[in-house]
Formats: sequence, structure tokens, C-alpha cells
Amino acid sequence: MQHLYKQGTNDYTILLLHGTGGDENSLLQLASLVDEQANVLSVRGNVLENGMPRFFKRLAEGVFDFEDLALRTEELYAFIGEASERYAFDRTKVIALGYSNGANIAANLLFTYADALAGAVLHHPMVPRRDADMPNLQNVPVFIGAGTNDPLCTKEESEELAERLIAAGAQVDTSWFHFGHQLTMDEVQAATAWYQKTF
Repeated sequence: MQHLYKQGTNDYTILLLHGTGGDENSLLQLASLVDEQANVLSVRGNVLENGMPRFFKRLAEGVFDFEDLALRTEELYAFIGEASERYAFDRTKVIALGYSNGANIAANLLFTYADALAGAVLHHPMVPRRDADMPNLQNVPVFIGAGTNDPLCTKEESEELAERLIAAGAQVDTSWFHFGHQLTMDEVQAATAWYQKTF
């Protein structure tokens, strides 16, 4: 997978997962705000939709291609393992930071694997699958940044995602904003405060 890696000075690695149309450079500034000392593994999605990179296909806006989602989630999980060997970072201390499409594949990593992530910052995610047999996510910390008026990801969707993660044992903190699907500095600051308190 096309990516950037930046060596840090502590044990954590922030896995950056962009939104539709972004790339491996899109969220670099967020990583430095959240934890300027962490390693950074920033990945570009392998799917193109009208020339825009994504992490998995969709059939329509808000309608996921579940077969492709499963395939791409497995691909990303394997890539993180390969990257941890190549760059010699601790595979057990990877924290995802994703926005929109990137947050959705990060959520599906949590829905699929007990050991994929040590934590996650999910900006405007959706429930990736409703048929998932959830793994044990005991004490995995998750931040959800959600919009009360998000046209792509409803308030109910965000609440359902939190409930499903909590039922699997995750420790979920949800922060609400009123800026639609936008990722604002207020939301970034809330995620940063949560991260620094949690890790």
C-alpha cells in the first residue's frame, strides 16, 4: 500500500487513514497535533472512485460494498503487520486516526480483529457492518467525533456505533459537534485532549 512512515521517539504509532479524495499527506498535521513524538504510518487507500482514493468501494453514498470492505480490511491489517516488521515499531501499540472513509475502515478493523488496534480516533465514522460477530475489545479506548447535523452520518448512526463498541468491551468517548460532516479544529482539539489523557 502506498504510504509514508515517520519515525518518532515514543512507543506509539499513529495510523493515519484519510477521507475520500485524500491521500497519505492529508492528515499529517493532525498526527503532529495529537502526538508529535509518535511514529506515523500514513496510508493511501487502494480504491479509486472517480479518481479519488478511498479505502473500500461503495455502491452509493452511505452504502458500502461489504465484500470489498472485508477484503480491504484484511489487506490493511496485513499491511500494518508488514510495516511493523519493516520499520521495527511495536505492533501492539498502533492507534488509528481516521476521518470519514478512513474512520470507517478503522472501525471495521475493530469489528474484525481483537488485536488490530491499541486504540482509535474516529472522526465521523459509520457502523461498518451490522452482521459482525464482534471480537473482544476489552479496554480498547475509542474516541468518536460525531456531528449532530451530519448529513452523511446521522446522530443515530454514531450512537449505534458507540453502543456496539461498548458492548464488545471498548471504552468509548463520543464528542458532539454541529458542523455537518466537517472536521473542525474544535473536534481535533477534543480528540487531542482525549488522546493525551488516555495514552
